Amino acid sequence: MNRPIPFGLVCTLSFAFAVFAPWSKVSAFFQSSDANGIPEADGSLQWWKGNLHTHSLWSDGNDFPEMISDWYRQRGYHFLAISDHNVLQEGSRWMSLKSIQVRGAKDGLEKYRQRFGVNWVETRGDASESLEVRLKPLDEYRYLLEERGRFILIPSEEITDRAEGKPVHMNATNLAEVIKPLGGKTVREAMENNLRAVLEQEKARGREILMHLNHPNFGYGITFEDLAAVMAERFFEVYNGHPGVNHRGDDQNPGVERMWDLANHLRVNKLGGSILFGIGTDDSHEYFGKPGSRPGRGWVMVRAQYLTPEHLIRAMKAGDFYASSGVSLRDVQWDPDRRKLSIAIQEEPGVTYTTQYLVTTADAELDQIGRIAHSTQDLESSYRLADGETIVRAVVTSNLAPVDPIFDDQKQQAWTQPFTTVIP
Repeated sequence: MNRPIPFGLVCTLSFAFAVFAPWSKVSAFFQSSDANGIPEADGSLQWWKGNLHTHSLWSDGNDFPEMISDWYRQRGYHFLAISDHNVLQEGSRWMSLKSIQVRGAKDGLEKYRQRFGVNWVETRGDASESLEVRLKPLDEYRYLLEERGRFILIPSEEITDRAEGKPVHMNATNLAEVIKPLGGKTVREAMENNLRAVLEQEKARGREILMHLNHPNFGYGITFEDLAAVMAERFFEVYNGHPGVNHRGDDQNPGVERMWDLANHLRVNKLGGSILFGIGTDDSHEYFGKPGSRPGRGWVMVRAQYLTPEHLIRAMKAGDFYASSGVSLRDVQWDPDRRKLSIAIQEEPGVTYTTQYLVTTADAELDQIGRIAHSTQDLESSYRLADGETIVRAVVTSNLAPVDPIFDDQKQQAWTQPFTTVIP
């Protein structure tokens, strides 16, 4: 029997498929790293944890980027993209201490000095009236924090735009140059214009850049029809840890997870397009334990061999990742020949898990889009698509609340990507 190949290495943007390993073979793909954190040369893969939506004092966050990066590094994250609004962290930037304190960081400068030292922190002006603090650019502070095979920082921007009076926010990860919001007569046109600018930079610079749509229900600016219509957008936030982004929707607007199923049905089954992938993020602004959009609420787990922006983004473009607000998965496999999705949960002692497989048929009525076809509490499970079923995804929910929930009765979850039998 030939050794199976995991899908993240062979899927393309058109979602071509490969054959995957049975459970007995899964461990062969996760060999140990050497003493320096570098994967062995046998093609082994690892899960890397990261957050792609974060804010600092460079825009509307309330802490220094070094402090934020260090928070994530110390808590086991492998990569972080600080995505401030319409700016990259580059060049000379000074900020008054009064402005920093207005954001709620009364003792922020003192903590900054304690953590990184008085010789690192740069100030100018009178200590009582006009003191300013220099905000260090990414290419300066990253060398204090990055560690090969352990933690990297990726340049990013939240392209913050509006159209039709609605917010259109899109994150671009691994940018080389800042992209000014281009706007448009409609929400869809604004999305397409900003996407085009990112793709042009990606091609001109010869680098991998990942573009994703942020918090679609923020201001109820993006509909599921918009998500379906803009085919060039392959990623959106299925979970955002900001408490003000209307994650669950309201009486007139579906929740974000429901939007995902509706958009994919329209994209794949009606418009002949590709699957829309789901990302988990923090969208953190407030630190120091203050209320608001705090860090540590949502993330992605990406399966790749190397901890580099290029390998992480290629894996995500191939769909080899999942989103989480607390649940960890050992493995996710899609077997296109057998039309079967299989997952294995990373168990925590005393925790119970419920896995739901949600499916959609090509001609599904509205109430049958993303219906629960199978539910189980097994740690390893699978679902095989029946005749007529074209899309499947899984969500795993534990009986534990998140460490820092954003709504009542919230539980820790993990979301696999959707898989389809329809090739665009």
